[in-house]
Amino acid sequence: MNAILVAVIGMVVFALGYRYYSKYVAERIFRLDPNYVTPSHKYKDGVDFVPTNKFVLWGHHFTSVAGAAPILGPAIAVYWGWLPAFLWVVLGTVFAAGVHDFGTLALSVRNKGQSVGTIADRLIGQRAKILFLFIILILVLMVNAVFAWVISNLFIKYPASVLPIFIQIPLAVWIGYAVYKRQKKMLVPSLIALAVMYGAAILASQFSWLQVDLVGMMGGETGSGLFGMGAVSTAFLIWIVILMVYVYIASTLPVWKLLQPRDFINSHQLVVGLGILYLGLIFTNPTITAPATNATTDVSWFPLLFITVACGAISGFHGLVSSGTSAKQLDKETDARFVGYLGAVGEGVLALISILAVVTLFPSAAAFKTAYSSFGAANAGGLGNFVEGASLLAGGIGLPASIATTIVSIIIISFAATTLDSSVRLMRYIIAELGMEYKMPVLAKAHVATSVAVLSSAALVLIPKGPNGFGSGGYLLWPLFGTANQLLAGISLMLIAVWLKRLGRNYVVAIVPMIFLLFMTLIAMFQQVFFQWAWWGTESNMLLFVFGAIIFVFAVWIILTAFSVLTKGIQPKLPLED
Repeated sequence: MNAILVAVIGMVVFALGYRYYSKYVAERIFRLDPNYVTPSHKYKDGVDFVPTNKFVLWGHHFTSVAGAAPILGPAIAVYWGWLPAFLWVVLGTVFAAGVHDFGTLALSVRNKGQSVGTIADRLIGQRAKILFLFIILILVLMVNAVFAWVISNLFIKYPASVLPIFIQIPLAVWIGYAVYKRQKKMLVPSLIALAVMYGAAILASQFSWLQVDLVGMMGGETGSGLFGMGAVSTAFLIWIVILMVYVYIASTLPVWKLLQPRDFINSHQLVVGLGILYLGLIFTNPTITAPATNATTDVSWFPLLFITVACGAISGFHGLVSSGTSAKQLDKETDARFVGYLGAVGEGVLALISILAVVTLFPSAAAFKTAYSSFGAANAGGLGNFVEGASLLAGGIGLPASIATTIVSIIIISFAATTLDSSVRLMRYIIAELGMEYKMPVLAKAHVATSVAVLSSAALVLIPKGPNGFGSGGYLLWPLFGTANQLLAGISLMLIAVWLKRLGRNYVVAIVPMIFLLFMTLIAMFQQVFFQWAWWGTESNMLLFVFGAIIFVFAVWIILTAFSVLTKGIQPKLPLED
């Protein structure tokens, strides 16, 4: 099968979905009003509530949701064949992710920019709100652990990526001051910053003295490191500490100082990166060597395929970003379609190239099946396979292999870092909200809530020991992250459906993907929690069992409550603004 043909089919479906389906949802279902006073204007504070140009906000929103997950999930899911992964990415993006991301943004804008967890109180009751907030809290905690683990390992594996990543921080601060203090345009400075980043990437990939190789500094992989931990474990610990210090600062600064300008740079980086990869696809014109469907798997595709693709098709975390930060920055309500739905489409485009980079990497179907000999092998090798495959595509436009590999790793790390500090900021909001709910106002203080978020995230990624030894928390939590993430998306779609029903509007656009997603996810989670991760298993299974069981019970409770609202006419409180 020709890879370019598959890419064209996917792009056409994405374009039609945005042009027609999202327009129908915006005009006929959500009924966006260009004159509605959005929370960014009503509650403008210069810190969280900041009216923002829709292109800049799309950059922040998209790069916040486009972490490593839409790359890693599809790169693993091709284990069952490229066709099932492709179909779920394309159709899931158009009919599920687009409605979910767009809907949570519109719902939050109509409710003072509050999170979906808080809005659950007005739609399905106080108890559901508390349960929902705890599910969200556990999910963002796992997001922090997973992405901190991914970034630290990529820094260790690709030391040439460190300099360009850290150069971006002062550049973003400079852009923030230039735009918001001196009223400059953001486009040209961000393009300059991007050029500086890629210039640093080229230099670092060619000159070893510009690479920050902590393992090499300690004598290589056999080095002793600190406290006898070994060089790799010591390097991992150092990077985790550095990352936690960074996200503490980034998540407490006003959004215009670092978050928005850095995300705008990353949005350009994404466009450039995707441009390089898709141009490389055209010039190399590769053939898909992986099988369309794989009949020799050790794990059934049903229902695990839909959980594994995760953010490549739909993600509950996107709803947290939509209602947690993006809704507070939306300038006009009609911008929600561009920011929310098109953000989901951008995620689908990224997931599509992830699939194509992996399934064109191997010389034959036999080589693919050797690399993807089991689901465990797919999990272990997915990210590395993408980096290698993407580097080959980038080489199609003439980039040397070392530079191509560095640029691909920078793209992944940049998006993961963006998701990480947005997630910590969201966790701060939730901790503060729970603190006020349980009469502990000290937790509502920004620095206290951020400290709790950062310290708990660091503990979760560092303490558990798994097959990779010290610091395996992110690796261990990945299977649960996928199920919890999809479950959260299903519950958020349920809230959108309840909201639309209360307003007397057609809620089919939300209820159909909701039923499909909850059915698949609850089956997968039940199988994993009570069979695969049963309490009598290993220490690592115990971690998954405890987190998974709590999320599963809370989710079922919320679903039953919401079902009563939808079917029995129980009257919840009306949304504040509508």
